Amino acid sequence: METVYFVGAGPGDPELLTVRGKNLLAEADLILYAGSLVNDELLIYADESAQTESSAGMDLEEILSMIEKTVEEGGMVVRLHTGDPGLYGALQEQIDALEERGIKWEIVPGVSSFQAAGAAVGREFTQPEVSQTLILTRMEGRTSVPDRERLELLAAHKTSMVIFLSVHMINEVVEELKKEYPADTPAAVVKKASWPGEEESIKGTLDNIAARTEEAGIEKTALIMVGDFLAGDYEPSKLYDKSFSHGFREGDSG
Repeated sequence: METVYFVGAGPGDPELLTVRGKNLLAEADLILYAGSLVNDELLIYADESAQTESSAGMDLEEILSMIEKTVEEGGMVVRLHTGDPGLYGALQEQIDALEERGIKWEIVPGVSSFQAAGAAVGREFTQPEVSQTLILTRMEGRTSVPDRERLELLAAHKTSMVIFLSVHMINEVVEELKKEYPADTPAAVVKKASWPGEEESIKGTLDNIAARTEEAGIEKTALIMVGDFLAGDYEPSKLYDKSFSHGFREGDSG
């Protein structure tokens, strides 16, 4: 029986698809992709004989039925997710359903949109004496969030933070963040990170990022970033300090 591959499509730029993902797309008999989010230019890697279907209008049973039919006929399936399939991809329910049907599966990780967003603003999430922790989260909407993960509670750590699936509620997001972060904390919004010709970055602080985002008309397909990693002072890393010794270099004690 053929395997179903859950492939991370990367953040948008077709060149940020992994080599393994590209090879699997070329071999697939059926490519089921998240059509509302995945850049359809990725389908250029598919074989001409492959069936390509957007799952944007499908429910879980329709997706599973199409996968099962292809596998039973001896075909190989790629389920193409945005970014990395392990983040906000409704992945587990698909895997569990395949397990129940006795269908083999494998996850092929991809580049996440949060990584592309960090690249877009040219900042490192983990800077010495600024933050060594990155929180990935979302605002509660139609999908609930556990009480212990409410934005206000996570913000109390004042770490670097990236907020998914929430730009349409940016005013509410900012109000929750400002309960813990100072109002002048740097913030940014990146729309369609890495998408050729479509990427857009908005920078500001918690005091003005919501207004700037609304003025730009950004309501979806964007990430919110907050934290001092976006601007300001930091301590240089010990890694390249000539006086710092480690397993591959003897430090200069003079």
